[in-house]
Amino acid sequence: MNSGAKTGKTGREQGISPSALKMRLLKKLRCTQRFEKRAWLAGAKLVAGVDEVGRGSLFGPVVAAAVILNPEDRIRGLRDSKLLPPERREVLAARIRERALCFSVAAVDSATIDVINIYQASRLAMLQAVQQLSLKPDHLLIDAMLIDFDCRQTKIIHGDALSASIAAASIVAKVERDAMMRAMHLDYPLYNLASNKGYSTPDHVRSLREHGPSPLHRQSFAPVWNSNKAPQQVLEFMIEEESAALVDLTDPALTADA
Repeated sequence: MNSGAKTGKTGREQGISPSALKMRLLKKLRCTQRFEKRAWLAGAKLVAGVDEVGRGSLFGPVVAAAVILNPEDRIRGLRDSKLLPPERREVLAARIRERALCFSVAAVDSATIDVINIYQASRLAMLQAVQQLSLKPDHLLIDAMLIDFDCRQTKIIHGDALSASIAAASIVAKVERDAMMRAMHLDYPLYNLASNKGYSTPDHVRSLREHGPSPLHRQSFAPVWNSNKAPQQVLEFMIEEESAALVDLTDPALTADA
């Protein structure tokens, strides 16, 4: 009897994609200030939430935001930006900008991503966002990674669905990057960036196959590289040029785990 029940459940879930299962999980998580309260109780005064968006995109920059919320001015409705409709994200992003103690946004472009890889580019964007804050945080809450910044840090898996500060950062970063994609769509209309935001949707992949990648596509990503009609030597030469221009990014302080 129990075996049959398990089989039935498995059967119902067989047609669900991994991304759909992840979204189902995220919707069950509660976004609160419990991580912020722990940091405050431990003596922190300025707790910053940090997150990035665009990590899985095929086009354009990865964008990070850092936000220090005001403990005395709670912004209701904060949650993972992926779970919010665009109109709601815009409203919340405006409230965060107006009512947070401070916030900042940083972007790392596709050429740099191709040189140092998307993981290190995400860490770099986060680091730059934190460094640009008008107030220096004494504790960071970060979605799933650590960065090379001298203060206490808490790495939280699914942090944007659990921490109000990280959720605020994810919303600000998402709204900023979506605006970038809409602007870039005017220069590269073939790829429908205003709609797909550079992600690997069927229409985007089809456009890559038909037209090849643009200069702002991430040339090191497999769907882009596979659609590139230029010889491999061209990409290798481009990466060598970018490596020379960005030699300071190879500093161990930027690439080592914090």
